[in-house]
Amino acid sequence: MSTTTSTATTSTAATPTAAIPTVVVTDYEFADLAPERAVIEGAGFRLVPAQARTPEELVAACAGADAVINQYAQLTAEVIGALPKVRVISRYGIGLNTIDVDAATAAGIIVANVPDGSLEDVSDHTSALILALARGLGPYRASLAADGWDYTVAAPLFRLRGRTLGLLGFGRIPQYVARKLAGFGLRVLASDPYADPAVAAGLGVELVDTETLLRAADFVSVHTPLTPETTGLLGAEAFALMKPTAYLVNTARGPVIDQDALVAALESGRIAGAGLDVFATEPLPAGHPLRTLPNVLLSPHCAWYSEDSEAEIRTKAARNVVEVLTGAPLTYHVNKDVVPRRAPSA
Repeated sequence: MSTTTSTATTSTAATPTAAIPTVVVTDYEFADLAPERAVIEGAGFRLVPAQARTPEELVAACAGADAVINQYAQLTAEVIGALPKVRVISRYGIGLNTIDVDAATAAGIIVANVPDGSLEDVSDHTSALILALARGLGPYRASLAADGWDYTVAAPLFRLRGRTLGLLGFGRIPQYVARKLAGFGLRVLASDPYADPAVAAGLGVELVDTETLLRAADFVSVHTPLTPETTGLLGAEAFALMKPTAYLVNTARGPVIDQDALVAALESGRIAGAGLDVFATEPLPAGHPLRTLPNVLLSPHCAWYSEDSEAEIRTKAARNVVEVLTGAPLTYHVNKDVVPRRAPSA
């Protein structure tokens, strides 16, 4: 989900009220919390909104909470260690880079997310970026905006049929991308040490190593989670392997790409262009070279977004909390090896 700037303000700290479980939303970018409130208060719990970003703000807001819903605020080991009552942290969306999952597990806190709330939307957005790059829509739009009329401004373009799409990561979103682009006649490669060969075969996708993918692909689409191992995964060495006519698409996490190396590759013509929805720093700073490069399509970390996906993600994030606090089976359990913290005695 996208990042917006806001002034961090913290609501009244989550002080328990007559033993009613309290749920704190650490931070959010929505106009209100109506979907979350419907689920949480419908279950008989108390919802406390906050806009906390610093460790001090987070501890103050969440110290008395039984559960936390989290968007962008960093729940570090330090913060988690200061939350003595929290039994579950539920994250909006898929990524867990805002939560120290190991620290939560050690503290007996269940971590949950919403891994399926925007599968259609992110795969649609990825496909749209690939198609727009393949057809030169960025340069054509810029030319027409400047009163031009010249089909060569996007040259050279090549038809999609017979070209190669490389999926870096082969989880559910890239599997959707493979299905959606199958009709365009692309050869599809994927690189993922955890990929199921049977699933790949069923989609007509060839599993290869990363170097083979980078050398062969006309479109490299990034779908890896952000981990210490994947941070900076694509840098100057990776771009040197790619075809000069190849395009890079990233709708996963910005820091997977060495952004300075990417700018250098785009400016030098080392690769043909890029379609980016995520960035190393968000929002993308004003005046950043990526904002003005003619061979780049940009969107503001919005691949996840539709009215449908937003409602689904918010509702499911709240349901995660209710499931834990009521003892119901948890649908989206991340740290399944946790020994859960017990509920306080009545």
